Amino acid sequence: MTARPLIPEPARLRAAMPFALFYGAVFVTLGVYLPFWPVFLESRELSGAEIGTVLALGTWMKTAINPLAGQLADRTGRRRTVLAALALTALVAGALFTQVAGFWAVLAVHLLLFPTFHATIPIGESQTMAAVAERGFDYGRLRLWGSLAFILGVLGVGDLLTRLDPDAVLYGVMAGLVLVVLAARGLPPVARPRDRTSRAPLSALLGQRRFLLFLAIGSLLQASHAVYYGFSAVHWQAAGLSPATVGWLWSEGVVAEVLLFAAGAALLARLGPVGLLALAAAAGVLRWGLLAWTTELAPLIAVQALHAFTFGAAHLGAMHYIARSAPPGLQATAQGVYAGTSGGIVMGATMLGAGWLYDVTGGGAFLAMAAMSAAAGALAWPLLRAERRRPTGGVG
Repeated sequence: MTARPLIPEPARLRAAMPFALFYGAVFVTLGVYLPFWPVFLESRELSGAEIGTVLALGTWMKTAINPLAGQLADRTGRRRTVLAALALTALVAGALFTQVAGFWAVLAVHLLLFPTFHATIPIGESQTMAAVAERGFDYGRLRLWGSLAFILGVLGVGDLLTRLDPDAVLYGVMAGLVLVVLAARGLPPVARPRDRTSRAPLSALLGQRRFLLFLAIGSLLQASHAVYYGFSAVHWQAAGLSPATVGWLWSEGVVAEVLLFAAGAALLARLGPVGLLALAAAAGVLRWGLLAWTTELAPLIAVQALHAFTFGAAHLGAMHYIARSAPPGLQATAQGVYAGTSGGIVMGATMLGAGWLYDVTGGGAFLAMAAMSAAAGALAWPLLRAERRRPTGGVG
């Protein structure tokens, strides 16, 4: 086993700072975007089904953009340039939102903003995981700075919505994208492979049956958040909760996520990547089932703590599984394939159905999310057994 390099603490902190700043910029933007973008769309007089369609088509567009952006980053080695260009494109799209109205115009601009912004994340993740392998960083403790920034985004816009109007969401997203452009340029460069001909083809990744099973599990776990991402703010406000209270509920979930990331190294050592995925599935069955049952504040406060597992454990497990399984030279591509599949194809289809389910059943739509978590758990057990039988260092 290769020993990780020992970096003096001040030098380690300086080396880690660009990654923390990148996560902070990306996730303060997501903190504005994820809970309140449906509220912004609703202010443009879109129905629940139309909001679901807009969100679904945007996530499907990610299916193409994420792997292509990852391939470009892997082949050129210019990850900072690719990241900054994607964020700048999303910023331009944000500015266009000030000039459009109506379903079709909103959809067209959303299809430019959503996939370009989200494509920055898997490329940034691949760069971070390279630093984790090379410098011995703790991924969870780098990623938690993004979660803390997410809380700032959620609470800031929740307060603005209380005092101003939904346009605060758009301006908050645009301000965050400016930070992403700057932070992307501050990331350290990643050297290209010396022997570019030795890099594995994409088929070396997609030919792994275990990786495909992992994609199915991770996609179900991520997509089980569709009703939460798309309609929890609308649903809870319709039940009488204020925008600020909704922001605090979202923030509570992220605080729980931060605590999990802080303890991530110990959990990973104990459970392994696939064990974390199985834990996330069990938590999802419980969380989504309870959210279908109540909109009372006290139970919601208790349930939101499960975000540590439904998202935090799933994400931590997925990042480490990819880092251990992706062939050399395909780290950014593997991240893009995972993001495009989980957050694109499967999330898009689920979001499309979520809009219809929410229009018909309201909070009952969460029951479908519980069923998706149960399916992910069922698939995780054979992968867990296969991983335990796999020799150390194999990719299978």
